[in-house]
Amino acid sequence: MTDYRLSDWIPTTKKEVELRGWDELDVILFSGDAYVDHPSFGCAVIARTLEAQGLRVAIVPQPDWHGDFRDFKKLGRPRLFFGIAPGCMDSMVNKYTANRRLRSEDAYSPDGRHDCRPEYPTVVYSHILRKLYPDVPIILGGIEASLRRLTHYDYWKDELKKCILCDSGADMIIYGMGEKPITALCKELQEGRNIHEIHDIPQTVYLIKKKDFVNDIKSDDLILHSHEECLVNKKFQAENFRHIEEESNMLHAHRLLQEVDGYYAVVNPPYLPMTTEELDSCYDLPYTRLPHPKYKNKRIPAYEMIKHSVNIHRGCFGGCAFCTISAHQGKFIVSRSKQSILKEVKKVIEMPDFKGYISDLGGPSANMYAMSGKNKSICEKCKRPSCINPNICKNLNTDHRPLLDVYKAVDSLPGIKKSFIGSGVRYDLLLHRSDDENINKAAKEYTRELICRHVSGRLKVAPEHTSDRVLKLMRKPPFSQFESFKKIFDDINTKENLRQQIIPYFISSHPGCKEEDMAELAVKTKNLNFHLEQVQDFTPTPMTVSTEAWYTGFDPYTLEPVFSAKTQREKLAQRQFFFWYKPEERRNIEHELMRLGRPDLIRQLYPRPLQNYANKSKNENNRTTGSRKEKPRGVRRRNNR
Repeated sequence: MTDYRLSDWIPTTKKEVELRGWDELDVILFSGDAYVDHPSFGCAVIARTLEAQGLRVAIVPQPDWHGDFRDFKKLGRPRLFFGIAPGCMDSMVNKYTANRRLRSEDAYSPDGRHDCRPEYPTVVYSHILRKLYPDVPIILGGIEASLRRLTHYDYWKDELKKCILCDSGADMIIYGMGEKPITALCKELQEGRNIHEIHDIPQTVYLIKKKDFVNDIKSDDLILHSHEECLVNKKFQAENFRHIEEESNMLHAHRLLQEVDGYYAVVNPPYLPMTTEELDSCYDLPYTRLPHPKYKNKRIPAYEMIKHSVNIHRGCFGGCAFCTISAHQGKFIVSRSKQSILKEVKKVIEMPDFKGYISDLGGPSANMYAMSGKNKSICEKCKRPSCINPNICKNLNTDHRPLLDVYKAVDSLPGIKKSFIGSGVRYDLLLHRSDDENINKAAKEYTRELICRHVSGRLKVAPEHTSDRVLKLMRKPPFSQFESFKKIFDDINTKENLRQQIIPYFISSHPGCKEEDMAELAVKTKNLNFHLEQVQDFTPTPMTVSTEAWYTGFDPYTLEPVFSAKTQREKLAQRQFFFWYKPEERRNIEHELMRLGRPDLIRQLYPRPLQNYANKSKNENNRTTGSRKEKPRGVRRRNNR
């Protein structure tokens, strides 16, 4: 393992800046996360990207936002701009559960501490910097700003919020994965352009007075309902979102305009997806792959989860209604080369605490590597948010052979005992039958390879629900596909004498879901011998179809009314069905089912009298009991910057 010096990290203090012999900085990044110099941590990626341009860049991780703001002053004024990277996860999702309760720890802070960042760090940091340095440009990035680039619903404040540029006072948002736009912006600023004149960089958002922009509106611009209109008519907000989602998933998108407070929020179309060579170059930057030395003897939970993992692609074409991955990373898959992946695996092997096990060789969805449209001209005209829902696109190449090749290459390296797949697997891709029998054969081979060689005792999959009506709103496949996949999983385990479990994720209180749906979920999962563990309530987060349906009461694509459980009582009434097997839950569940007029479900859940069932429950030692305590998804493999 390389013996690193302090100067091998991006500087975080004045002393570290001086160690590099610098008397001025070009860019200073303020991060809501601890500084981990690893390609899974967005601020590190952006900093290394800027460094590769020859720029002098520093990171101020988790600055103290109280008192005299000394952390905001200590490095002085940058030559180009301040960048704000609030964190790999939305700050509010990272801090609170769906019931607005404090999570057990902040996964991106030393020792999991909750006091290292404010709520909405994007806004808090921007206000401080604007006060201290009113003439220095402030650029917003990361998932918090990216998904708040237009009018959005904020669950934690229970209100419709403006474009985050309005509340923060910053100059520009770089949305999505930021390497290309940040590079272009630096070039423009170095050439002497004023930040208020830079309006042509793809994948950026800026504000401009309406009266100064009227003559610049193009015929193909999409003008959304104004923020003020959305405040008085929720259906307008739902209509807006359909355009926002479709344009964010198009290769050749239109510019979006939304009026707010006499300004236009202008969203430039995104860049085309990176090439494999461009993505490889991002992972080839000189990361130490370690937390900054300032965190010596401190545990950063998110780093502990991913330090022996390797990300093999970006993007996800699943288009799940409640997920923000495609909204931030895009639906088009960008895969690393096998050589680049092996190069990083070799770095992991050299780590002194590596015991031979790669914890995750995956991506946002584990088995989408190297998948794309067969006829690219069809993709160029497409605006479907999902390539696999409501059915798998005939133009999608679903060949698992490139991924199998990567697995086998990694496993053949000296020092590798096993590579596990910790990311979620799309079983609908494995069950899909192509017109090409070689692709079908590869899917079958991949399934066996996955189950026999890459499961660390438990395989995570996400059916999310059992009701096909709710699953349709979620943009997930029918539950029958999960049942088919579980049978394959069980058969292979039996034949290979393996004792592995399949761990399904489920969501309660999703738009469209009612108590009766959750009761039927309890019965169906009981019949499959599950005592559910991987469960959570739906959490509305900005810029998802599900959130818009939850807030507005309308499906953004059909504008038909959609029911959502919103009160604490309604949510708990749904959630209790996850835990039907707990004796203390039985009386409430029976009462609710009688109220719903479904005594038939009582008989299916509880075929024995109450006392006998309670005695039996005490003696059961079921393999999947317990609650996940609403751990935020996405810590392992989101890579959001």
